[in-house]
Amino acid sequence: MREDFLHYLWKFKKFDTLNLKTAQNEYITIIKTGDYLELAGPDFFNTQIKIGNQKWAGNVEIHLKSSDWYLHNHEKDPAYTNVILHVVWENDTAIFRENNTEIPVLVLKDYVTREVVENYNALISPKTWISCEKQIKQIDVFVFNNWQERLFFERQERKSKFIYDLLEETNQDWEAVLFCLLAKNFGLNTNGSAFLQMSKSIPFSVIRKESFEVENLEALLFGTLGLLDEEKEDVYFKDLKFRYFYLLHKYQLEKTCIIPVQFFKHRPDNFPTIRLSQLAALYSRHQNLFSKIIALKSVSDVYEVLNVSVSSYWKNHYQFDKESPKKAKTVSKSFLDLVIINSIIPIQFAYSNIRGESISEDLIELMNQIAPEKNAIIDKFDSFGMQSKNAFETQTLLELKNEYCNHKACLKCAVGIELLKNN
Repeated sequence: MREDFLHYLWKFKKFDTLNLKTAQNEYITIIKTGDYLELAGPDFFNTQIKIGNQKWAGNVEIHLKSSDWYLHNHEKDPAYTNVILHVVWENDTAIFRENNTEIPVLVLKDYVTREVVENYNALISPKTWISCEKQIKQIDVFVFNNWQERLFFERQERKSKFIYDLLEETNQDWEAVLFCLLAKNFGLNTNGSAFLQMSKSIPFSVIRKESFEVENLEALLFGTLGLLDEEKEDVYFKDLKFRYFYLLHKYQLEKTCIIPVQFFKHRPDNFPTIRLSQLAALYSRHQNLFSKIIALKSVSDVYEVLNVSVSSYWKNHYQFDKESPKKAKTVSKSFLDLVIINSIIPIQFAYSNIRGESISEDLIELMNQIAPEKNAIIDKFDSFGMQSKNAFETQTLLELKNEYCNHKACLKCAVGIELLKNN
């Protein structure tokens, strides 16, 4: 038995509400179950009930055992002084307010049918990849579509926290925040942390000033990541190294220690050298990239803005000192799709939130234009008959799996609630 099950029972009144009595043997009438806000303090706010002939308005606290009240030190917390009813599964001790009056207790197990409990156990207990994997396809399309929208925006809210932290670090410079996001994305999973550290180590004012010469940008990026620390005979390497130390002196920058970048297990087109050259090319091409990114409404427009290649040297190199057949090495469509999902959409969402604007439909439309992602989680949902047509759907399934299924939060999930309701 879990406490969230009791929250579900109370919120949706999944028990016999006609003959309720407190543990003190007084009749209870529920007028309003209250608001389930999941904040600090009591579980349900603004509840209205009638106990005996007295109408009460206040809060409801829910526990598995009544003694949990003392276990959680609620008797010392002023936030719980307005609790009008203590809802529990087992009543193992009387609970008193600070003024020594007893708090009425409702023992839910006396009013919940065995069938409701069995349905809950059947949903929550299976040791499967997700609890509802045999039933999820049965969910009403309208219910699931609405849930997907909520999942998508919950995902954006979570991603926004990282963006707001970056805003604080960069003194509210949106261009600098975008640079950090894009750098992390260009580093992919393996080098994302190193690229992010690099982007934070270079004041964006320096990136702005040096963006007119792509070699200077490459020198800053490569040098900050320690890729110019060795001694090589390569002419371009020596040129970048000279530029890097000149720029350090010019802007009085300190050489910082960054996580070493990884080449191992990467396809050559994803080598950090190639991604850094593409990132430098992007900022050399666009001096006011943020204002352009915020205005983008279609995937084709994003592709046009972000469609960059490497500098001349990297067209026939993947690493310094090692020449290779000449290749343009333009960013691929699949890579740009990841940039849209992980950088463009989140920063548009966060920016509109701060400005008090609603662009929900625009964001969903943009995601609908992107091909579905391919990974193990999406493949697993596909095996249950949950095929995704676009990136909006794959993003919502990732959120569902990682934030709900992995935590067995079935009773906070529209799918779980619908299955229990139908059962």
